[in-house]
Amino acid sequence: MSNLSDPETPQAQQIDAPSRTLTASTPTVSMPTGAMHRILAISNQKGGVGKTTTAVNLATAMAAVNRKVLVIDLDPQGNASTSLGIDQKHRAINTYHLLTGEASITQAAVATAVPNLFVVPSGVDLAGGELELVDVENRHARLRDALAASGDDFEFILIDCPPSLGLLTLNALVAADAVMVPLQAEFLALEGVSHLVRTIERVRKGFNPRLEIQGIVLTMVDKRNNLSEMVENDVREFFGAKVYNTVIPRNVRISEAPSHGKPILLYDLQSKGAQAYLNLAGEVLKREQAVAA
Repeated sequence: MSNLSDPETPQAQQIDAPSRTLTASTPTVSMPTGAMHRILAISNQKGGVGKTTTAVNLATAMAAVNRKVLVIDLDPQGNASTSLGIDQKHRAINTYHLLTGEASITQAAVATAVPNLFVVPSGVDLAGGELELVDVENRHARLRDALAASGDDFEFILIDCPPSLGLLTLNALVAADAVMVPLQAEFLALEGVSHLVRTIERVRKGFNPRLEIQGIVLTMVDKRNNLSEMVENDVREFFGAKVYNTVIPRNVRISEAPSHGKPILLYDLQSKGAQAYLNLAGEVLKREQAVAA
């Protein structure tokens, strides 16, 4: 990728104005000084609930307030990489090589068009990687070990998990400090997330005692739809304070942004979807501030 700290590059010029606006618009949250290293897995075994959209835009908002952020695209579909504008020629070293030990974080991380934001992209190799890992020693902890070797290079690491509860997701949960769960406001939403909650509990008992649910974010909420309101009420009653106050609306601009290789925060900052993710970032950072205090 181009060096985006160089203002003369075409990508830097293209993103300069919107990124300045984004920085000015992002909620100001004071964070403790000194080294931080928090790993958040964005997970839900159900597909199409907004995991990738949440990972990409939350990471963008964090980077806009001068947090050094890494996104790990652990989904073989590679949608997070696409949404951040990473083309195929910059995916030669990817998460597959990270899990197999063939590459380090330093070797695999690619700079995005957003200052302070990096991504370890997904690649076609990852599709078969899960099967290859079955017979590997400590197969559940490959990502944890790779991240431990990277030290505290990043303040926040966001892992975009695949829509399953297989070995790739297990690696994310074993490596993470906490889990963020995007939950679509639709019928049977609670039933789906209950499987993930049980998995998190098993991982906590067997592999990662520090793992917790950082929060649950309701996505694709349509306030005109009574069902969305009913689901939101049920989720808040069941999970209480774990549910963020911010909800992500159903918004066509969010759907359009990935085709342009941009987060919604850069594609259309004034859209309702972008503003919702800015507000979500403020909530997440406040919760992280409480953890660090």
